[in-house]
Amino acid sequence: MRHIQRNQPPEVPPLALTGERTLPDVPEENYWYRRHLAVYEWIAGRVAGLRVADLACGEGYGADVLARSAAEVVGVDANPEAHEHARLRYRRSNLTFERGLVEGFERRCDAIVFLQTIEHIDQPERLLERLAATSQIAYVSTPNRLTLAPPGAERSGNPWHLREYTPAEYGALLRPFFLRVEILGVFHARKLRVHEIALRLGWDRVHPALRLTKPFYDRFVPAISASDFELRDDRDLDASLDLLAVCHR
Repeated sequence: MRHIQRNQPPEVPPLALTGERTLPDVPEENYWYRRHLAVYEWIAGRVAGLRVADLACGEGYGADVLARSAAEVVGVDANPEAHEHARLRYRRSNLTFERGLVEGFERRCDAIVFLQTIEHIDQPERLLERLAATSQIAYVSTPNRLTLAPPGAERSGNPWHLREYTPAEYGALLRPFFLRVEILGVFHARKLRVHEIALRLGWDRVHPALRLTKPFYDRFVPAISASDFELRDDRDLDASLDLLAVCHR
């Protein structure tokens, strides 16, 4: 089944969900969209007044969130459909979009945001060296392989991911290029935390038996918000959903 964005402005071509990037306005995708949005909102609170580049910005929603507080934001993405969509949908005086490969980005800025994409990169070390040379701080996130992939697997079934990282591997990848790297974990909160506890208590056995699966999740998934995730400097990063590295030059 092909999922396409709903309720877009008349002049904005909707994007189809391919698995390469997450999208707003697709109810079935809301969990993943809100999980990513929570990180963008956290970063937006820390880049007020700065010149920011959002690399691999995709549909553009994250660059728009950053532009609410940053002095200037440029969103960069190589995909022509995503670039055109972002350019038409998100319009602010301090927000621009450029089409291009992230590996070719050379503009100096105060902060670089590079979320959920390093796992797509064939030679991440070369890119990280460039990021360290062009900004004072870089926010770089990736899914945690320990909670995304099956136990013991080298990566999940996502065909767009070339490599996925454990927290230890992620730190080892980043630290040679930056003076200081802090790694935070993304965790479930509020109703997603309650749902997580319910699963441990056997909810997955109950809802199929009562034929509640579809009606329950048809309502539950679209109701998830960014506040149902939290970022923590947690000792148990192995249990996190995603890893956000705050990298200081």
